[in-house]
Amino acid sequence: MDSPHGAAVKAEDFGLKGPRGWAFQGVGIDAAPGSLIAVEGPSGSGRTCLLLALTGRMKPTRGHAEVGGHRLPKRMAAVRRIAALGPVSGVNELDQALTVAEQLREGALLQRHYGAPVRAMLRPRAERRAVAEARIAAALEAAGLDLATLPKGGRTSVRDLERLESVRLSVAIALLGSPGLLALDDLDLKLSDTERAEAWDLLRSVAARGITVLAVCSEAPADAVVLRTSPKEPAAPDAPAVAESAADAGGPTEDDGKNDGENDTENDTTNDSENDDTKGADDALAEAGRA
Repeated sequence: MDSPHGAAVKAEDFGLKGPRGWAFQGVGIDAAPGSLIAVEGPSGSGRTCLLLALTGRMKPTRGHAEVGGHRLPKRMAAVRRIAALGPVSGVNELDQALTVAEQLREGALLQRHYGAPVRAMLRPRAERRAVAEARIAAALEAAGLDLATLPKGGRTSVRDLERLESVRLSVAIALLGSPGLLALDDLDLKLSDTERAEAWDLLRSVAARGITVLAVCSEAPADAVVLRTSPKEPAAPDAPAVAESAADAGGPTEDDGKNDGENDTENDTTNDSENDDTKGADDALAEAGRA
């Protein structure tokens, strides 16, 4: 399988506002290619919206970001081409009606149709099939998913997979396209402590290949670059989310305090800020394009 250069991820005063409030705001990050980035926060704090915005699936309304040299929001399509998105509820999900083998073949077919050069489509069918099978095998190995260990092998239904097996399958499908950025939502959802550690080990191995990894979670590991979507202590609604190394957590972070003339609009969200932030995330996610 190809080993692409990872995509650097940068953002400054990055934010997205929905009809009833901010999904997230004031995000700043400067992560090198091949970084392990964790978006940490409770459910409803704008984690998924931030993930979708940084992968070019949701248009921000404030500030800017840059992924793999492509500036957001101006070059969202270019970012989508280099950023592979794992399952996101209502946006990009595994098909529970398929078997694991069918899901992998579908992923390979879509990658060949949309991501491969035209000349690859002109190869003989047997050659195309062999290339696809080789890519699937390499992706499965990188994701640590051995089909022989599943109850019915490749014929196991996706709906019958354990949660960690679903994560590994999602990673394998994402790696079929040799992305520069791999993004996963709700990584630690319904995982035991042991399974959570295995999931992070998997993502570390992906990052070690040079691919930048961005994962939403409720608790980030100590070696990740952390983006927090909610403050540790009660704060004003405009308190920014700033990337930091977990090793430096608790220390001072930079806030450029930039003001773009939206203070009057933002002041409308000062009452019931927690509810508004949650509603803003829900509204923004509901309006996201199905890219």
